[in-house]
Amino acid sequence: MLASEMIINHQEKAQALLKADADKILKLIKVQMDNLTMPQCPLYEEVLDTQMFGLSREIDFAVRLGLIEEAEGKSLLGELERELSALHEASTRK
Repeated sequence: MLASEMIINHQEKAQALLKADADKILKLIKVQMDNLTMPQCPLYEEVLDTQMFGLSREIDFAVRLGLIEEAEGKSLLGELERELSALHEASTRK
């Protein structure tokens, strides 16, 4: 295997792992949206915030290693932040 093939393989793995972690957070958000229990469960909000922070650190690390582009990482976080915003809006309307 050539060095360039190894780099591409690592980049693909990094992208897949980050996407999988983002999908887990998205599932948490969707469950919360379906139940709209956030006002009664601040712990759930803490879990989401912690998960988002952890993912942002993972993305920073992958960007510094050159495994993903910064724009790709920002896009991934942006999608989740929009979902979180929608969750907050829905919970305040309830």
